[in-house]
Amino acid sequence: MPVQLNHTIVHATDQERSARFLTELLGLPEPVRFGPFLVVEVANGVSLDYLTSPGPITGQHYAFLVTEEEFDQIFGRIRERGLDHWADPFHNQPNQINRNDGGRGVYWDDPDGHALEIITRPYGSGS
Repeated sequence: MPVQLNHTIVHATDQERSARFLTELLGLPEPVRFGPFLVVEVANGVSLDYLTSPGPITGQHYAFLVTEEEFDQIFGRIRERGLDHWADPFHNQPNQINRNDGGRGVYWDDPDGHALEIITRPYGSGS
């Protein structure tokens, strides 16, 4: 069997708030409780397992490959909520999207400062 990412733990100050933030924006099914985790499943079988953690949260980066139609829907929800968003991971290009590899991409932060990203083309796939 080839190596595949199965799940990752996402630390949050409030797992319910953070898991729902992600599912609502990405249009994913409701998170499911599994022990101390709230599990968010994505289409390729990988899950993000939210865990409430005390103390400061170290921000991580989570990128999601989406279709052009999904990008429009998700980006629409980002804008409807008035969320800050950027074309780059360093937050140097506010209120913009990027067109890397002939696709589109955008970054925004979740309630705990995790950097979220949607892209329509994998990096390095363009001409």
